[in-house]
Amino acid sequence: MCRKEEILKKLASKRTKCIVYTRVMGYHRPVESFNTGKKGEHHQRKPFVER
Repeated sequence: MCRKEEILKKLASKRTKCIVYTRVMGYHRPVESFNTGKKGEHHQRKPFVER
């Protein structure tokens, strides 16, 4: 675990913010704009895997 933190510190200047979008009611919306309850629902979702 310590190794991971060292790598993150070393590469901190190269990291950028990643915006995650999801489809809600036919529109693609950034998850960061969700209210607290909707963020919790999004976190609990399981990805759909077609078989």
